[in-house]
Amino acid sequence: MEWYSTEALLPDVAARNHSQQLIRHINDVIRAAGGWIDFADFMDRLLYAPGLGYYAAGAVKLGPAGDFTTAPEMTPLFARTLAHPIARTLRELNRQETTLLELGAGTGQLAQDLLKALAKQDCLPARYAILEVSTDLRQRQQEKIRQLPPALQQRVEWLEHWPAELEGVVLANEVLDALPVQRLRWQDGQWHQWGVAVTEEAWHWQTRPLSAGSPLLEGMPVMTGYPEPYDTEVALAAEGLMALLGQTLKAGRAFFIDYGFPAREFIHPQRSGGTLMCHYRHHAHGDPFLYPGHQDITAHVDFTRMARAARRAGLQPETWQTQAAWLIEEGILHELEKVHGEAGTDYRAVSAVQKLLSPAEMGELFKVLVLGRGGPENESVSTLLGL
Repeated sequence: MEWYSTEALLPDVAARNHSQQLIRHINDVIRAAGGWIDFADFMDRLLYAPGLGYYAAGAVKLGPAGDFTTAPEMTPLFARTLAHPIARTLRELNRQETTLLELGAGTGQLAQDLLKALAKQDCLPARYAILEVSTDLRQRQQEKIRQLPPALQQRVEWLEHWPAELEGVVLANEVLDALPVQRLRWQDGQWHQWGVAVTEEAWHWQTRPLSAGSPLLEGMPVMTGYPEPYDTEVALAAEGLMALLGQTLKAGRAFFIDYGFPAREFIHPQRSGGTLMCHYRHHAHGDPFLYPGHQDITAHVDFTRMARAARRAGLQPETWQTQAAWLIEEGILHELEKVHGEAGTDYRAVSAVQKLLSPAEMGELFKVLVLGRGGPENESVSTLLGL
């Protein structure tokens, strides 16, 4: 597949000019690298190039005017439910200086709702830290936080860098899926690595053979009986995040909520096209060459690889459940009942909770991985993940 002009695809001159700037930047990177870069580097530039990438620039990303909607945007009941296990963790720590670190805080809706819910439980962290790469989203988060009472506002801060250490909670809702991935292809009895080349200003897919000892192939099954060609993704950046988390989290828990599978379903004969997906104005498609700088690019999470990386970093997988099972266990239906008791039947809340729990919507595809520090191994979780 070749890249083709975005002139007819983007809505206005400013968007097209922005896209062209990013294209020139990536072309310069490819040429400086000898004419080819791996897909993870390409995806990283599309999403995070300073001032130009999708997450680093100013386009609206979330909500009806954006490209996708997340659970916290749908209903505050998501945050109120999430507040229960977070409060338990903070109470277990029984420390004065605790931190709740949210990675990629979206519009700030989750932070706002969580702080309200934790305040009602009288279990606030000493500080609520946000690590956000998007200037646009950081501004929207600050607007949300300014709507809170001053006592809650004072607990919130935005970090420029990953903290050296913390005790408390790390929270990542739909973060792992947005980290750059390597794309691999199994063909002619060998693994190859996808990359992007540029010729006369046009992008081209191009693969290169992988050596048998490549870290990208760690944990890959024997591909007997799999179709050829077979494409998949490996998220070394997300594994690196787990390593960093292991160095940082001295006590407490980390909560990862995202869509994905255990390895036995992620690398499956029927999933021969991989999981890479792009989102533009609530339209999903599979071409990362379109709309440079104006579309989200994601891949499903291989939770088995994430859990293995976490264990190598000294963390223990404590919980791994579908979002539906976890939310029900943590009391979302009780939270919904309380809303009904306060103001009669709230049909929007009912509809949102149905989407969060429904197997046909977010209930089964989305999973919750909870990591702890220093606790015993949860054997049932290890079995479910195939560790």
